[in-house]
Amino acid sequence: MTQAPATPPSTPPTTPPGPRPARRSRLVPAGLVALSLVPVVAGTLRLSELSGLALVGPDVLPDDTHLAAAPLVVHIVGASVYTVLGAFQFGGRRPPARHRLMGRILLPCGLAAALSGLWLTVFYPRRPVDVELLTVLRIGFGSAMAAALLLGLAAVLRRDHRAHRAWMTRGYALGLGAGSQAVIVSLWAAVAGQPAGNTRALLLGAGWAVNLAVAEWLIRRRRARRAVSA
Repeated sequence: MTQAPATPPSTPPTTPPGPRPARRSRLVPAGLVALSLVPVVAGTLRLSELSGLALVGPDVLPDDTHLAAAPLVVHIVGASVYTVLGAFQFGGRRPPARHRLMGRILLPCGLAAALSGLWLTVFYPRRPVDVELLTVLRIGFGSAMAAALLLGLAAVLRRDHRAHRAWMTRGYALGLGAGSQAVIVSLWAAVAGQPAGNTRALLLGAGWAVNLAVAEWLIRRRRARRAVSA
């Protein structure tokens, strides 16, 4: 009596591979740099104006003559370096030596941007377009950014790398707020006209809030992945 030939075991259907890690590691910094492009360009134009080599006229950039040059320069340079260079701390794995070197550059730049922004907000007169609500939001989110950076520094000094990464992610998200603000305000202006007063202040606050919400989502998602793998 002959036996029926054994049927080969069925193979599970293959799923299409996800994006390559190398490609993803390039796309994340590129997207973050693109988001910071508008405030970096505006800051560069302001620096050119302060140096006497104005590339644009007063109709393009608002008049900031009431601001002292030194804290404004510190704020622009610190924020530009922090947002552009900080983008390359995200997306894929980085050599530890390079990560530490970039961190030693980014932390002073981030603190300089946050503290100089607070200085300008507190000690200099408000522009006519800036309402009291915007002053409160700038102080709150600027203080939160400085606190996040200092907490991130404290975490890495005690070798708590998970807390360090979480706090630095929050700090970078707040530092990148100007990029999201440019997008949100531009979309509002395209639909409902140029915002002013408290509406403008709330839209600018939304830029910080959206970035911080995305950062918290990424932090929780990272923790959930670690829990599943454990």
